[in-house]
Amino acid sequence: MIIQNISQKTKQMKILKFGGTSVANHQNILKVINIIKQNSDSNIVVVSALGGVTDTLLEIINKAKNKDKTYINSLIELKNKHIETANNLFSNGIDSETSNFIESSFKHLEELFEGCYLLEELSNRTLDIVLSYGEIISSKIIAEKLKENLGNKVIQKDSRELIKTDSNFGNANVDFELTNYLIQYYFDKSQAKITILPGFIAEDASGNTTTLGRGGSDYTAAILAAALDVTQLEIWTDVSGMYTANPKLVKQAKPIDSISYKEAMELSHFGAKVLYAPTIQPVQNKNIPILIKNTFEPEAQGTLIHKDAFTNDKAVKGISHIDKIALVTLEGAGLVGVLGSSKRLFEAISKEKINVNFITQASSEHSICLGVTENDAEKAKKAIDLEFKNEIKNYKVKPTVLEKNLSIIALVGDNMKNHQGLSGKMFSTLGNNNVNIRAIAQGASERNISAVIVQKDVKKALNSLHEHFFEEQTKQLNLFIMGVGNVGSKLIEQIQQQKQYLKENLKINLRVIGVTNSKKMFFQENGIDLNNWKELLNQGETLSSELFISKIKELNLRNSIY
Repeated sequence: MIIQNISQKTKQMKILKFGGTSVANHQNILKVINIIKQNSDSNIVVVSALGGVTDTLLEIINKAKNKDKTYINSLIELKNKHIETANNLFSNGIDSETSNFIESSFKHLEELFEGCYLLEELSNRTLDIVLSYGEIISSKIIAEKLKENLGNKVIQKDSRELIKTDSNFGNANVDFELTNYLIQYYFDKSQAKITILPGFIAEDASGNTTTLGRGGSDYTAAILAAALDVTQLEIWTDVSGMYTANPKLVKQAKPIDSISYKEAMELSHFGAKVLYAPTIQPVQNKNIPILIKNTFEPEAQGTLIHKDAFTNDKAVKGISHIDKIALVTLEGAGLVGVLGSSKRLFEAISKEKINVNFITQASSEHSICLGVTENDAEKAKKAIDLEFKNEIKNYKVKPTVLEKNLSIIALVGDNMKNHQGLSGKMFSTLGNNNVNIRAIAQGASERNISAVIVQKDVKKALNSLHEHFFEEQTKQLNLFIMGVGNVGSKLIEQIQQQKQYLKENLKINLRVIGVTNSKKMFFQENGIDLNNWKELLNQGETLSSELFISKIKELNLRNSIY
């Protein structure tokens, strides 16, 4: 069934994928249109739903299932959002074809929601149909806008006609043999210069709509790229590539110029939202590079993900994390030397379709610790306790212990195995900043070192590790000054005068985060502007010594001095 010789025509095509933030509103869509036009030679464009639409559809359908009649108003608001976006996008307002398409789509959604409301139930099959409409409508709007300028050079194609899956609704598995054939056959015959496809959606053998998992629009683009054996896949998003750490939490984080498939896979798994992890496998098999680009800064270099990433002296390529993790621990003498205990544990978890993010086991086999999402924690505990109920009853093992409000942080890098003492540097850096480690795991490949910490320490941990592994050996000190009379004012004056010298010569970046006088106190997490600190303090809140100390602890910044 596979077309053995993919034509040069399809190989020369370029796959562009635009995420939800890139198509969040009409202003952003116009930026997307410009990027597509600049790459208008045989483009295949995959688009996500308008920003936030998939989450909104999920919220509305759950309202309907729970007999909350406000779902009707929420659905009307969502329809109006799409109509308003289209109206603002088209030169002469929304055309009748697009308007009728939006109306008929929301009419079908209304019928589905009413059924959920009356039955008070929601199947995964119905949910896939509901969630598919975000991408279906956005691709229609964008295709029609492109046709306004480029006419019949533009075609909208339904991804469900090309990508075939099993019936695992919500996270369907692709039938690659059939899918590759359909994609190759269609694009070999197509005369379109630009083809717009909805991401995320597919179809099973019975013609039912399926979805490829949250983030599945990236996966759609990768499936197309691999089937057509294109030279490069471009993922356009709202950041300039994959970063050394989450730039929202680490201000000094920088884009990574080049990274390997395996490193990108690790970072994607550990919370790097730029790329949906399953995206990498299809293109990796064909050695097709992925370029992550910024829709809002198209001139930025971005991150190139490929087989032979540049090797530099940096052992660690990135630091990532997953929030809202719970540790589930099974321990007891009854586990020691007993064959099949681990098998029983993982089978119990698997039956409940719970994904495990983290595993560690003591060499004595006395305890096994799993990291799962907080949403699955109670279900995991119940399943394990049920599986080992006889051992618990006979005091051979203890009831499962559950710990919540945790996060996993991870150092990632192909070159880590060639550098000694990385684990020690990681843990000593965390220890020096009073970050307690609850569990540790490291794979034999040494590409990843993971630790579980309390969630409130994540920002401090990420910044401390980033400072150690990525920044010029500059130590950041966060200063809190309680009392700015004559002595305190002079201290601030000296800091202001010496700040540049300290940074350049002593490698100390000194920031004043909080100040008080006898009446007021003021905090600025990113550092107070010392040119007008007095004015800022006068606008601060009423002084409370207890609240001042409490705020310092709440900020939980690394290298804090007060």
